[in-house]
Amino acid sequence: MRLGDTTEQARFRATLRDWLSAHVPLGTPGTWAPEQLSRWSSAMHEAGYAGLTWPEQYGGRGLTPAYQAIFAEECARAGAPDHLNVIGLNMVGPTLIHFGTPAQQGEHLPRILSGESVFCQGFSEPDAGSDLAAVRTRATAEPGGYRISGEKVWSSYAHLADHCLLLARTADGEPRHRGLTCFLLDMRSPGVTVRPLRQLTGASDFNQILLDDVLVPDGAVLGPAGEGWRVAMTTLAHERGTFGITLTARLAAELDRLVATVHEAGAAGDPLVRREVAELHVELQGLRYTGYRALAALEQTGTPGPESSVIKLRWSLANQRLTALATRLHGARDDYWRQQRLSSRTNTIEGGTSEILRGIIAERVLALPRSR
Repeated sequence: MRLGDTTEQARFRATLRDWLSAHVPLGTPGTWAPEQLSRWSSAMHEAGYAGLTWPEQYGGRGLTPAYQAIFAEECARAGAPDHLNVIGLNMVGPTLIHFGTPAQQGEHLPRILSGESVFCQGFSEPDAGSDLAAVRTRATAEPGGYRISGEKVWSSYAHLADHCLLLARTADGEPRHRGLTCFLLDMRSPGVTVRPLRQLTGASDFNQILLDDVLVPDGAVLGPAGEGWRVAMTTLAHERGTFGITLTARLAAELDRLVATVHEAGAAGDPLVRREVAELHVELQGLRYTGYRALAALEQTGTPGPESSVIKLRWSLANQRLTALATRLHGARDDYWRQQRLSSRTNTIEGGTSEILRGIIAERVLALPRSR
């Protein structure tokens, strides 16, 4: 496990730092308008920072995950927003590279990189949540395509998306993990309705997707029909690739802001506050080195390990503690911390609930017997 940059990585980091200082849009998390995010995404693409780990033949730079991790760290440090098409870049694109037909790759990959085509993900459902094997959205085969009916929920960016990577059930009488198929759904198709979901913060980044007898052509099937579970697991594996590094980098930036808040509130001499900050610092270091270990394993095997579940679980709890301390110090006087506190309530649900993650850790890290 390498803890420092190589010469080439250090050069990449320095160049990236300079570029970010000149291009990060003004604003704080949650305040960027779609037009700002679109311009930011276009600038990333033009500078070669979109698709860093994609193979060169598909428009990427063919770099190792370490470079994506450096990019995540420096973006967090600079307070940069996500690419508008973060789901397309980090999840759908790699899945298309692995399972897509040449026609699908030619249609979608260049537009994902440029930000012209925004993707959302249609996996979670009201009664399925983190249990993808419980998907009930139905896709019925007919000549030339499928008719899809059902409901998806918690779909980020669906209100802005052009396409959706959708998981639906295409066969009955199969074991839960079989009989599923992935589709590249055109969000402009008749029968698709998107309803933004208002969150505690007042934002509506998540959405409900209603599918009423939506016709999709055979050419929209991604991967083999009936093998949607395998396709979906590939998508989620890519989401978790440098996920831990990204979360840790953001937590580090938030901890720096918290320390400044402690001083502004005149609480730097309070032993209880100092203890809480120290505990968060220790937690951050544990997450950081777990992320580096996971990154080393990813570069050796090409497959993310279960460490990402450990990081996501502990990060979600640490971030809630951090924002609670900050709002306790500043109360209702600081809009930023109030928004972050409200937003942090979703951390233990989004991206896999804490209950699901504990099950993964128990079985895959601690080798405990399955509970079901």
